[in-house]
Amino acid sequence: MNLIEIVEGLLSGSGYATMTWQQLVMLVISFVLMYLAIVKQFEPLLLLPISFGIFMSNLPHSGTFQYFYEIDHWYEAGILGVMYMGVKSSFFPCMMFLAVGAMTDFGPLIANPISLLLGAAAQLGIYCAFIFANATGLFTPQQAAAIGIIGGADGPTAIYVANNLAPELVAPIAVAAYSYMALIPLIQPPIMHALTTDKERRIKMKQLRKVSKTEKIIFPVLVACLVSLLLPDVAPLLCMLMLGNLFRESGVVERLSDVSQNALCNICTIFLGLSVGATARGEIFLRAQTLAIVVMGLAAFCFSTVGGLLLGKLLCIVTGGKINPLIGSAGVSAVPMAARVVQTVGAKTDRTNFLLMHAMGPNVAGVIGSAVAAGFFLTFFAH
Repeated sequence: MNLIEIVEGLLSGSGYATMTWQQLVMLVISFVLMYLAIVKQFEPLLLLPISFGIFMSNLPHSGTFQYFYEIDHWYEAGILGVMYMGVKSSFFPCMMFLAVGAMTDFGPLIANPISLLLGAAAQLGIYCAFIFANATGLFTPQQAAAIGIIGGADGPTAIYVANNLAPELVAPIAVAAYSYMALIPLIQPPIMHALTTDKERRIKMKQLRKVSKTEKIIFPVLVACLVSLLLPDVAPLLCMLMLGNLFRESGVVERLSDVSQNALCNICTIFLGLSVGATARGEIFLRAQTLAIVVMGLAAFCFSTVGGLLLGKLLCIVTGGKINPLIGSAGVSAVPMAARVVQTVGAKTDRTNFLLMHAMGPNVAGVIGSAVAAGFFLTFFAH
């Protein structure tokens, strides 16, 4: 065998010779997402591992990701395939909610209970997308419910619902949910500017009252009890969220709170991001059904933003201009990304306007709101 034959054999068996157009398209998409994460810094903690997971799983013959139904033994699934079991079993989503709970301050919500209404209104996209997806006749009611939950901009909840109602759609739903969460700074501001006036964006809200430690301790226990009894199917997710918050507020388990906020959150972010991205394989992702899910997910997210803003405008009128409508857009569940976008948009109109803490109320209310919507869908369609 001469050198030319060796080179020909190497090239013929390489990924260059066997790459499909679908894999090439997904590689380009992964590069675009990497650019947005690194250069534009659009939530890089989420977008960078997701984009690299897409990159890895679409490399021909790399063996990094295989679904379990494609192999004989679990250990043949590849490194990302093994990670994916944490998604498939809902382990990573529940652990992420534990971490989110430990990082969440429910004080702004307790201090301003009207935030619950804004958080509920910002779930409008969930129900709009469900109704539309169901009306198309292309999806079953269970699939339509799983697609609709993307509108909550809550990745763990979207994965949890998809696992229970439409496991065959976990991949596109997870990718869509996390991608839109990461792209909030790009998607929300145009809608916020379109639906609010300059005068409304300049409204300054009075400082929130100080919330006692007792209130902060009772709140997670009370919410976990009330919601879990009403909607048992969502108890694993919601109870992990409230347990993490109890770690934070109790003040007696600082080490557990620290681990949840830092080490656990970072580990789950890496594993969840990589495994979610890995599900976006070209031959599966570039299909009409998947693209329809991505489009409806984007529409759901936009409608959720609109729902929060419109109720914010109504409350602004009812209270005589005491509520800035911008905080309504933070009612989507992406904590604290949506609240930071409110602060950024408000500050661009008036540098002295500080809306972050006011926006955190609807923001954390949205987490509870999306969990309630998930529990509603699971109760009606999972049995």
